[in-house]
Amino acid sequence: MLPFARRPPGAAPPARPARQGHNLFEAAAVYVAACAEDDQGRAEEAANRVSPGALSFGVNELACRALITLARERNEPPLAVARSLLGLRDESA
Repeated sequence: MLPFARRPPGAAPPARPARQGHNLFEAAAVYVAACAEDDQGRAEEAANRVSPGALSFGVNELACRALITLARERNEPPLAVARSLLGLRDESA
């Protein structure tokens, strides 16, 4: 018999873990914005909304989208923009 089938009639279903049900992209957006604003409490709260793997995926997706947007605005290749944002030398020089 499945575990959920053993509950007495009318019993409330078990609570889902806190990490389920949160949008990973929302958590990533809040996490990155909080980090940019040096708000450690808000960053930790956002990080606790989803699994570490999901947060990593969301942060990576946000970084890619932001880089593409900045590259288009600057009319530069994404690698050049990424290197500039990180304070790295232009590798073509």
